[in-house]
Amino acid sequence: MEKLHHFLAFDLGATSGRSILATVGGDKLEMKELTRFPNVLLPLDGKFYWNIYGLYEALRAGLFAAAKEGVKIDSIGIDTWGVDFVYVGKDGSFLGCPRAYRDPYTEGAPEKFFQIVPRKEVYDATGIQIMNFNSLYQLFTAKNEGSSALEAADKILFMPDALSYMLTGKQVCEYTIASTSQMLNPKTKQFEQKLLDAAGVKSSLLPDIIVPGTVIGTLTDALAEETGLGKVPVVAVAGHDTASAVAAVPAEGEGFAYLSSGTWSLMGIEVKDPIITEDSFSMNFTNEGGVEGTTRFLKNITGMWLLEQCRKEWKKKQNVSYSYPVIEQLGTSADAFRSLVDPDDPCFANPPSMTQAIEDYCKKTGQPVPMNHAQFIRCIYDSLALKYKCVLNNLQNVAPFKIEKLHIIGGGAVNKLMSQLTANAVGIPVVCGPGEATAIGNVMMQAKAVGVVNSLPEMRQLIAKSIQTNIYLPEDQTAWELAYRRYCQIIEQK
Repeated sequence: MEKLHHFLAFDLGATSGRSILATVGGDKLEMKELTRFPNVLLPLDGKFYWNIYGLYEALRAGLFAAAKEGVKIDSIGIDTWGVDFVYVGKDGSFLGCPRAYRDPYTEGAPEKFFQIVPRKEVYDATGIQIMNFNSLYQLFTAKNEGSSALEAADKILFMPDALSYMLTGKQVCEYTIASTSQMLNPKTKQFEQKLLDAAGVKSSLLPDIIVPGTVIGTLTDALAEETGLGKVPVVAVAGHDTASAVAAVPAEGEGFAYLSSGTWSLMGIEVKDPIITEDSFSMNFTNEGGVEGTTRFLKNITGMWLLEQCRKEWKKKQNVSYSYPVIEQLGTSADAFRSLVDPDDPCFANPPSMTQAIEDYCKKTGQPVPMNHAQFIRCIYDSLALKYKCVLNNLQNVAPFKIEKLHIIGGGAVNKLMSQLTANAVGIPVVCGPGEATAIGNVMMQAKAVGVVNSLPEMRQLIAKSIQTNIYLPEDQTAWELAYRRYCQIIEQK
């Protein structure tokens, strides 16, 4: 009988986190959620922070929950959202809680930074799309504010590295999470000195970079004893949650694109070398670190945000609440392509009323406005599918291979209507699953670290054997091509 291995994955998002116990062995992967906990912003004196100590307590609770399962834990891994970091003093203590990327203190910071290093030079050096909350601009702003924490800091640790430090006492800088900072050169895979100099930041603040799959250390003596788990190794998985999710795509070969689908969608391809060109710059595509030295060349797309905001509005104003199965029924019942919007238009970023914003967009572009909830839903679904086609076309123009399949992972992988509409729009097969991609990618990098699997292809083969995927084939191609032409005209006139 093949030996079973047990891995503990901590998967933290910007609103919640969870601990998951995974069992791997015999070409099978089983997952069990042990704990779930909130991750809320901590407002203090007009600033917004993450409660790093509360997150540590949540991880500690997860360790105790794992101990109660009565199995030997082979290793532990942590993934989180990107860009945010903790200041660490010379004595190893945290110099307060980490500032949150949702804090507006960096608004306008990129434009000030570009007065020192031009925008194009920043992109050419990092391949990362310009967003005001990138770590580079957080540090630049902190320096300009005269931050006492930055001034006293001996090191900065990105969020998954900070949490692993609390578990092990070891300070590292994992590659995929570092790649979100806009301080890392994806070609040299080292921090770009000229950007650090421009931000007024010492390069010594950043620990040496390690690759995913590296063992950071073991649980501290105190945690090992009080939890009863012993000196369990803590592995640097793909610390950025999207990197972990992409590692879990159950694909064969390279001829695929992926769509990590949720409130926000990330569509991209996995390539060996970064793609930093005039086209990628003008299209605002980003190059983030992946496992085994790969690059995730991708585009951020507004995902189900529009629908979620409409749902909140209907609940608040009309006391109407729809489950996703009912939403799918309503979307199916409405006429296709009646109204179309660009989900990434700034007017949808955070309007007081999402339904009003959609109505205003339709009026401005000479389209009929949605008259009922079903038409709003279908408008959003059709528009998002066509947006995916637009981004996939751009990807294909720069991809070094033919894209033959689109893999949808994350929560959106279980949305049957949206998956079929996406297949119709992009014109290639769509493979959906796993929904728990981030946690699975976290677990599989731990499995690689202890030798259960030896490579990314082996990881993906095991995942493909362990999970069920659903395949959607394109339908109604002529109608969708006509709708796409109209969609492009609507976007251009807006």
